[in-house]
Formats: sequence, structure tokens, C-alpha cells
Amino acid sequence: MSTISNRFDSVANIAATAAAPSASQELSDRLRALYSLSQRSNYVFGSPLGPLYHQARTLSLPRFVYFGPHTHDESLRLAFYAGFDHGDLRSTLALVDLVERLAINPDLGQGLNLSFFPLLDVAGLFHGENARDLDRESWARTSSPELMLLQKDARSRGYHGFVRVLTDSGTDEVSVSLRAQTGADITTPGIEFVSSEDFDPFPVRWESAGALINDGPLTLSDDLPFNAFELTLRVPAAWAGDFYREAVFSILRRVILRYRTLHAFAQHL
Repeated sequence: MSTISNRFDSVANIAATAAAPSASQELSDRLRALYSLSQRSNYVFGSPLGPLYHQARTLSLPRFVYFGPHTHDESLRLAFYAGFDHGDLRSTLALVDLVERLAINPDLGQGLNLSFFPLLDVAGLFHGENARDLDRESWARTSSPELMLLQKDARSRGYHGFVRVLTDSGTDEVSVSLRAQTGADITTPGIEFVSSEDFDPFPVRWESAGALINDGPLTLSDDLPFNAFELTLRVPAAWAGDFYREAVFSILRRVILRYRTLHAFAQHL
């Protein structure tokens, strides 16, 4: 078995032994299946990010990358993150579901380079730690081994944007916030970056983003090669797993397609 396969299996084993039995076993099975599927796909590739070290353990972050047809150096690069709290794995399973569908039906179009990180709270999952609030941490000043690894990835990969999927017990509709680095322009004449149509038929509430950026990947703005944006989706905790996954798939697929159009349009201005 390859080194990548061994590292991936270690993540699946963590999931199988550390979280609530039903959710963790499902995650373990889905990760193994997705890694196997990626080995046969021409567009989705599985390659764990790591290693990272936590309490004398060597761990890795599960990572999958989708390359659309005719991907090149100037292709749109987006990073998607979920699993900020191992206590609720629905966002993780939703992102895994999205990648599975892309591997089976790579229909998002040309010129895309999409990285998916479905489980950020790997160390917390392995050690059974309480909520670590990774979604609230500044990536520029973090001590979290997972976020330290992701900040290096963000600096080297040159993402045009970051998308975070979170679960929120304080809402009964999808809460959306969009923010960008100072000087970033995420508008193009005649094309909206994201609209209510992208969320139909799911209820949505728009949150205004404050001027101060003190959490998430945009805290790395001084070290990023592009003026990037960040889109955060907060999905209601009350939603059942299947409904939750379908909402995340539908919304993210539309967002990707819309931003691909915007990016391609901007390149030809």
C-alpha cells in the first residue's frame, strides 16, 4: 500500500475510534471509499496534508483536490473547509459527499482547481478534546497544529477564495457572510458574486461582515499572493443529516459555477 494510502487510512482509523460511534464509523467508511474512488478518477485526487504533531502523535488532514478539464496555472483556485468541531461531523460528511459527486460526475466545467479539507479538527477528534473553537481562531496567530499546517498551504497555493462550512445552533436558516481583503474586488459588472437564487429552495439570511478581520484565513492577508475573499456558510444544527448534505451540495455547486463565470469574465476584461 502506498504512503498516501497509509496516511489516509490513519485518518480513517482516527475517525473510527474517536467520535460518537455512528457518526465516526460513517466518516471512516466514507473516507476510505472516497480515497479508493479518487484513485480511479481523472479529476479528483486524494492526498492527505501533513504531517502535523499533537500530543506526541503524528496526524494528517484529509485533503482532496478537483482539477477540472484544461486546468492551467491561471485557473480559479478555491479552498473549502469543514469539520471545525469534531463533536458534529455533519459539515465533514457534507463536504465528503460533494467530493464524491464530483468524482463520479465532474460537471463543473473547465479551468478549476478546488481543494477540499473536510475535517479540520483532527487532533481534537483523536484525543477526544472539548470544542476548540477553530472557526474563531486567527490563522496568523494560531497555536493549532491543523491551522498552522493550513496557513502554510494557503500561502503556497495562492487561493483566490476560501469557503468555510459551519454548523450553527443559533439559526433556523442558512446564514451567509462574505468578506474580502482590503482592496479586493469581488464584483464584476452584470454578474453577482452570490445571490439568493444560489440558495433556493433553502432559507437564507445574509450577515454583514465587519471591517475588522480577526479570524479565519484572511488574517493571512499580508502573506497571500492574491486579494482573496472568504465565504462562510452557517448551516442550522436542527437540520437532519441528509437535508444538511443536500443543502451544502446544492449551494456550493451553484457558488462554484457562478464564481467560475465571474473569474473567466474578469480574465477577458
